[in-house]
Amino acid sequence: MRSLRPHVPAALALLMLAGCGGKPANSTLLRESFDSGDTYTRNIDSTPAQACEAARRALLGQGYAIGRADAGSVEANKNFQPKDEVHEQLVLRVSCAPRADGKAQVFVSAVQDRYALKKSPTSASVGVGALGSVSLPFGSNDDSLVRVASSTVQDAQFYRNFFQRLQQYVSELAPTAGVDGTR
Repeated sequence: MRSLRPHVPAALALLMLAGCGGKPANSTLLRESFDSGDTYTRNIDSTPAQACEAARRALLGQGYAIGRADAGSVEANKNFQPKDEVHEQLVLRVSCAPRADGKAQVFVSAVQDRYALKKSPTSASVGVGALGSVSLPFGSNDDSLVRVASSTVQDAQFYRNFFQRLQQYVSELAPTAGVDGTR
């Protein structure tokens, strides 16, 4: 009968390699593909300054509060309250970069933050001579919003709608301007 001893090191090595494999396909970093899709960017037939001004107007027209805006970027946010104790905030960041031909390439990303109302009991401490301090609960609660989730919006239709609205304002700023939809 033959011994299995020569095969044991090879089998152990295979088991160790299999154990190191884990589930890399579930990693957020590995799911990031950097494919050639144009979800977050469009070429605009206007200057970068005009494109960012059109983005600012498009966001204002949809009820966003502008936090920062200049010739090369716009940052805006909008707040939602879908339930009594849930608050959501959508933050859009737009960057307008020049292309080699002097026209603009516009990049946009939206981050959705979700907050929940958290209650924490309130108590007060009272110093009592030789005893030290005594904590007395008053039965009240302090309410605070705590961020419970944050994610980049990846819905292609959301971005298509943004770029369509941006195009309307670009057309008003420069009648011959347009969006070609490529990178």
